[in-house]
Amino acid sequence: MYYFLIAQLPYLRYGQMPSISSAEFTGLCREYLMRKDFKLLKYCVCGIHDEAEPFRAVDSAFIDKWRKRERSLIHAMAQLRAARLKTDAPPVEHWDMDAENQAKTAVSMDNPLEAELFLDKGRWEAVERLQQNAYFGVNAVYAYMLKLLLIERRAAFKTEEGFDEYKTLYASIMENAPGVGATGDS
Repeated sequence: MYYFLIAQLPYLRYGQMPSISSAEFTGLCREYLMRKDFKLLKYCVCGIHDEAEPFRAVDSAFIDKWRKRERSLIHAMAQLRAARLKTDAPPVEHWDMDAENQAKTAVSMDNPLEAELFLDKGRWEAVERLQQNAYFGVNAVYAYMLKLLLIERRAAFKTEEGFDEYKTLYASIMENAPGVGATGDS
């Protein structure tokens, strides 16, 4: 139980900046968590690291479920985008149908920023489902870290710069796609 650590933390709301950063929270965790629990904090990330590596479970059901969900989401996104471009993609690891359904919805959105925000809101909801009623245990600590990372990620989006980058990247992809012109017409 990590009652003392969790009780002192500010409440997190999706889309609102907290008064603590993920780096500051990691410092608190270093001080209050047992060593084995602190070591697992590094797995609380959004996205896949070492994607080429097969999935390996860690000593936390919460983190394993989160990582499988993220893998499902990212692989589904890659597969859907590849299908749009008529190229090969890695097979989807069917671990989380909710994540795959979110990927389908996000890929169908016209606005890339709205799609990213939609995915992050789904991630937030998934964290809350995984946490369930564990308010003062280690899973609450892991959930808090993930929520902080999602809030920081959202704050990092800069709409105009992101859209300009998207247009540049999209044009580059379309120029290099076989049989497709810069406008996306074949």
